[in-house]
Amino acid sequence: MLDYADYFKIFIGLLAIVNPIGAIPLFISMTADETEKERQVTINLVAIGFISILLVSLFFGEALLKFFGITIDSFRVGGGILILLMAIAMLHGKTSPARQTPEEADESEQKESVAIVPLAMPLLAGPGAISTVILAAHKSTAFGHYLVIAFGIVLLGIIIWASLRMAPWITDHSSTTGLNIFSRIMGLILAAIAVEFIANGLRGLFPILAQ
Repeated sequence: MLDYADYFKIFIGLLAIVNPIGAIPLFISMTADETEKERQVTINLVAIGFISILLVSLFFGEALLKFFGITIDSFRVGGGILILLMAIAMLHGKTSPARQTPEEADESEQKESVAIVPLAMPLLAGPGAISTVILAAHKSTAFGHYLVIAFGIVLLGIIIWASLRMAPWITDHSSTTGLNIFSRIMGLILAAIAVEFIANGLRGLFPILAQ
């Protein structure tokens, strides 16, 4: 088990990566043609899909890495670079292509249901969030460790659910500039976390750097 501060750091990192407030404008545009009842169903499916994807990553992600012969240190460096690219995009007030490509955005406009793809994945539970969960799971083998992270994932799913439920109110009472400022703050936190991932991975790959 890790310290409470470490689990809090993992949760804040996931919150910064997922950035539910930053996803609100895309959610509004993708569900513009839905009725209030249909939108509520979409919100429920987004939260359930998000939680399910990250829980699967938590319990089976490391086994998948071993299956492909990928070391955790290599994954740290690769995941850190991916998260850093996302952070840079957020600092510029943009949506990273790692979360959703223009082609996926165009395709989503033609889909009847956008709850699981692209909202739950890759917009919210994207490569960055999945990488962070797998790396967090590797920090301990204790069952309680997995339970605490799983609780954080469920809590984050509830935050996403609440944020999307309040999406119309948030958009009415905030400007695009305000949402971009929030995204930039999350991006700055994310950049620091990404650098730490890369540094830890490089020290594992090249032990001489730890001396």
